[in-house]
Amino acid sequence: MIDRSFKINSTPHCHSIVFDAMASPCEVIFDEINELELHLLAKLITKEVWRIEDKYSRYNPLSLCSKINNSGGKSISIDEETSALLTFADQCYLISDGMFDITSGILRKAWHFDKSDNLPSKQQVDELLPLVNWQKVRFDDKSIELPSKMEIDFGGIGKEYAVDKIAELIKTQTKQPALINFGGDLLATKPRNNKKPWCVGIEHPAFKNKSSTVISFYQGGIATSGDTNRFLIKNGKRYGHILNVKTGWPIENSPRSVTVASHSCIKAGMVATLAMLQGTDAESFLTGNEFKHWIHRD
Repeated sequence: MIDRSFKINSTPHCHSIVFDAMASPCEVIFDEINELELHLLAKLITKEVWRIEDKYSRYNPLSLCSKINNSGGKSISIDEETSALLTFADQCYLISDGMFDITSGILRKAWHFDKSDNLPSKQQVDELLPLVNWQKVRFDDKSIELPSKMEIDFGGIGKEYAVDKIAELIKTQTKQPALINFGGDLLATKPRNNKKPWCVGIEHPAFKNKSSTVISFYQGGIATSGDTNRFLIKNGKRYGHILNVKTGWPIENSPRSVTVASHSCIKAGMVATLAMLQGTDAESFLTGNEFKHWIHRD
């Protein structure tokens, strides 16, 4: 059963709302805020995050995402919020030359990144490739038509979208600065009250000889993409979970992790993923486009 509860932790200099959502630990931190306002915000924040999760999770059989995926090629009505998310996904597809494709989630039927050595066969992958093609999807501001047997998956942008939405909600409810952290996807609404930056640690558990990278920032979003916990190893070769949607196989020579800072969390997440998709050229992609970033390889 899904835990739909939250905790409030308070110290003289820090107040936080802690809960689980989107398969991640979530936390919203305030420097200064009164108890009544904090409890009100906790209810509003968790309600909104769980609404987004229920609407766009492919794991929820009652979600809009599942309704679209089970439509059998029929047109499904959508609202303005969903149309905006699909438009963003379309922009990601175009910017990435088709490498960022939210129809690629179906490749999970062949790939199970459980740290084992169980690689799929070429035939298993090739059978799924015809079902990966965002260009076959038709949508506008009112409806979407997904070809039969194809699927969409908001997992690549959903958590970052939720972070940005919660930032907007907080700004309508309080003048107090907040740091939002949903499973390592972050956003600071404004500088701390003491004018000091927010400091966060980006952990790299796969790197035995590396300590956490501490990032100091005043405002904006930070997101990380990587294969720390999702990979396969066969005959000494590591296969990360970032897939080349044109071949169905993992990107060659991809970084182990990329962290990017941007004005919003969803943009930071998009850029981090695009960098991972560049493989060997990840560093030049980030540097050439002047993105603030932190990158780690073996």
